[in-house]
Amino acid sequence: MSKRIFISADHGMAIIYFLQSDLVSTLLEAGLEVIILTDDEIKAKIAARFARPGLTFEGLRLKDAAKYANTVQPRRQWLLAYLRRVGGSWRINTEAMDSNIWEVWAENGWKFRLGIWIPSALAILVLRSSRAARKALVKAQMRFTPGLYTDLFDRYQPDLVIASTAGWRLDRYLLREAHQRGIPTLAAIVGWDNSSSYTIPGAPMDYATCWSELQKAELVDGSDWEPERVHIGGIPSYDGYFRKTWRIPRDEYFRLHGLDLNRKLISYACSFVHFAPNYPNVEALARLVASDSLSEPAQLLIRLHPSHFQDKPKIFAEEREQIFALEQQYPHVHVVRPVALGGSLGYYGGEDMDEKASMMAHSDVFVTVYSTMVVETAVHDTPIIAAVIDTPGGWNVPGKFSLSLKDIGNWPTHQRFREAKAGRVAKDEAELRVALNAYLENPALDSAERRKFIEEEITYTDGTSGKRTAEFILSILGKQYAG
Repeated sequence: MSKRIFISADHGMAIIYFLQSDLVSTLLEAGLEVIILTDDEIKAKIAARFARPGLTFEGLRLKDAAKYANTVQPRRQWLLAYLRRVGGSWRINTEAMDSNIWEVWAENGWKFRLGIWIPSALAILVLRSSRAARKALVKAQMRFTPGLYTDLFDRYQPDLVIASTAGWRLDRYLLREAHQRGIPTLAAIVGWDNSSSYTIPGAPMDYATCWSELQKAELVDGSDWEPERVHIGGIPSYDGYFRKTWRIPRDEYFRLHGLDLNRKLISYACSFVHFAPNYPNVEALARLVASDSLSEPAQLLIRLHPSHFQDKPKIFAEEREQIFALEQQYPHVHVVRPVALGGSLGYYGGEDMDEKASMMAHSDVFVTVYSTMVVETAVHDTPIIAAVIDTPGGWNVPGKFSLSLKDIGNWPTHQRFREAKAGRVAKDEAELRVALNAYLENPALDSAERRKFIEEEITYTDGTSGKRTAEFILSILGKQYAG
């Protein structure tokens, strides 16, 4: 009998990682049966797009999982999730986790702080110091295993369950049930900062595959993974960048957005909307472009963040409208609207990889706030600027935590970007102008540093990460790779 695997794709990034790379196709060619579990609302849409023999799609029952999380001892479940989010070992950089701790403090009242936050802070001290405590936390979560997927496990009898996180999201219930049944589990690290920002698994895990030695060290040192069970396969999601699969020709891309072929293209990808406004960065860029105060005539293309399309909190939508207003106010300013896949995957569905890839490839300078797109853009050897212009007081909304953009430079991934000198950092409009002019006048500036940066962060730059990761999965299952 052929072997079967479950793959949990509960996020748009997971759709790209598994289905828009060679990973799943390689597994199918090796004779495996693959069952993709994804958002019930868009399961049919995804199935229609990626259907092929040996590939089956089932619902991930995210609404049922969310209901269980919110109704069965919800405070205890929340506390366990919070502790594992911020309880990683002090052997790694904890700056990102620390920010989450203070966010929870700021967005809750004194009753919560005294009753939950302060006792939790003591527990965090223990967790960060003790491997045994972290192992006990993982074990303690197993009491919350609702059996939401019993029928699917009985029907398919999978030999391996793969998820795009280590149980950091609602996939924890699927992974816990797999563990109860003695089925091996594997975490595919799909996000650049995942291994440093989430740390302790939400279920007992057997294997992981990650991007680089850097991520492996975070998994091993931060959350106690066994080194021999952590595989470095690169990042399959980026194979298409190296192969130029998604790249639209420059003339065609410029026509798509009404851009001027005779002006340099500066792009800005909104990021970190949750912690602080992006608007000061965008407004500064719009002024610089519109005033022709740069060394070359330029135009600005702004990519909104998926969070800008959330209904709550309304401040995200308000910033979106402010950015749309800039498009109307200033010449040579254009806005890209990400394409929504639907359901819980929202604007992370990978529906516009051609748009995203072309924006990075055809920009003369790319600007963001340390987002994962600094890695993606380095793949295209496009100059990069991290703009961290703050709004005084942040969001200035009662009960909403804000964090200065200047203060996140020491988060693990951001620190590595800065130390690699793969791009420039601009703290105000004057510094932004200087950095833009430096790159407009010399596009090759920092090119060697960008190449070294991507080699360190993603390991494989030949478009083979999907196949490499599939080989690892096949080795777990004891099959000979047939590629």
